[in-house]
Amino acid sequence: MTSRISSRISSRPRPWLRGGAALALSGLTACTVGPNFLPPAAPLAESSDYLDTGQPARTPLPLLAHTSAVEPAVTWWLAFRDPILAQLEDRVAAQNLDVQTATARLFQSRAQLGTAAAAGLPTLNGQGSVYRQQFSKNGTIGLLSNSLGGVTGGSGSSASSSDLTAPLTNGFESYTLGFDASWELDLWGKVRRSVESAQAQADAAAEQRRDALVSSQAELARDYVQLRGTQEQIRIDLANIKVNEQILDVVRIRQQRGLVTGLDTANAAQQVEAIKAQLPQLQQQEIQQINAIALLLGEPPLSLSQELVTGRAIPPVPPRIPVGVPSSLVLRRPDIRRAEANLHAAVAEIGVAEAQFFPSVTLSASPVVNAVDPGKIFRGSSLQYMNVGPSISIPLFEGGRLKSNLVLQRARQQEAAIAYQKAVLQGWHDVVNALAALRGDEGRRARLARQVADARQALALSRARYTQGVEIFTTVLQASQTVLQAETNLVQATAAMSTDFVALSKALGGGWERTFPAGPTPALDLSRVSVPAADLTHAGAGPSL
Repeated sequence: MTSRISSRISSRPRPWLRGGAALALSGLTACTVGPNFLPPAAPLAESSDYLDTGQPARTPLPLLAHTSAVEPAVTWWLAFRDPILAQLEDRVAAQNLDVQTATARLFQSRAQLGTAAAAGLPTLNGQGSVYRQQFSKNGTIGLLSNSLGGVTGGSGSSASSSDLTAPLTNGFESYTLGFDASWELDLWGKVRRSVESAQAQADAAAEQRRDALVSSQAELARDYVQLRGTQEQIRIDLANIKVNEQILDVVRIRQQRGLVTGLDTANAAQQVEAIKAQLPQLQQQEIQQINAIALLLGEPPLSLSQELVTGRAIPPVPPRIPVGVPSSLVLRRPDIRRAEANLHAAVAEIGVAEAQFFPSVTLSASPVVNAVDPGKIFRGSSLQYMNVGPSISIPLFEGGRLKSNLVLQRARQQEAAIAYQKAVLQGWHDVVNALAALRGDEGRRARLARQVADARQALALSRARYTQGVEIFTTVLQASQTVLQAETNLVQATAAMSTDFVALSKALGGGWERTFPAGPTPALDLSRVSVPAADLTHAGAGPSL
């Protein structure tokens, strides 16, 4: 039906159609007001000043002998060569609730982009109606028909007024088909700038999802390293308990032989109990760290106990650490990319604000066909026009609203520019600070490893001399305490180095995806969460006018 109506209208040109075509053509060649976005120059160096190149550094930056300017891998956790960690990292991208939330917001921003783009297209709404209407025979139409019928009844007319008004008083049906069309011409680029802003906001949402993914992957690796460090500390305590129980047995034998007093036995026994007293706290930390990993994966508490309860070595730092160059941070870090997208959106909003100062032109038409006889509805004589032609709206007085809005958008652009600069500098600081921590813990661990070897040797010698009766027990007790403390410090330093590598990898922007889900994810399944439903429910100056 609509196509037939359109063909009839187009076959009979009207002056307003020629004017509308001219306006549409001018809309296609219209200008776009407002500033164009140019990617800002990041305040970063092009060379790797934080690499050990063998040359003296201009600033006292922390240098590492095993860093390189190679771009870091996206899957940086594979450098730990830990299959369990690699498996957990593969799961966190799909199961982490923060990532799922950021994904939902990404889909929302994409929908808003489609809404903004639709503003530049014509709108077309079809309409159709069938209704019956009847005027009262005792009303104005009926009385007029009766009065006129008496006057004209004897005139010999072939059609009396009563015959003409009979359909009105007896009832009639009316059939209407047509459509409403309107199109606001984007003469000044307001819609184009709105679409540009919405696209930039969608890009910012994409980077927000990447940021959530990078953060969750780094948090998972950090919790995993700390868990393995706690389990290693439990292993050390159990080994030291065994050693000190052996020392206690020797002391008891020497006491039975009358070689030592009960003081040595009491000191040996309290040393065993002191080490055993540390185990409950370490076991509590182990459970909490396993649950922290489960939360990152969107799993209930204790659901990963079977997978992670068996201790493994702390994932070691790889022998060669790729860090790239500072200028590449703007290409990898999602927070910097998000700040740039927000700046782009703010610049585009200035163009939207400036376009509101200029006139808006809208083409509208409401052609319909109307007939009381359904057989005549598609005849040319049934066509009628309503509200057809262009309209223009010119802002004459807005009380300063438009100027204030433009000032507001320019201020927001300045804020976004400052936020971008801070994000870039923060990223550079994060990298250098992570390298400093890694270098410091690397040197500390090397010295602690030598201390542990020396402490173990001192304990073995003191035990042998005590057994031979040439050394007092206090020396053995102190040597045992020194071994325990040195081994504890070594475990902490080893875990700190691996944690520093995680922080460095996050600072370098590793781990973000290049692709995203095509559509919204299914609704969250709460059946696996053993929480009652009740708990979930409470849970500058512009243009002048």
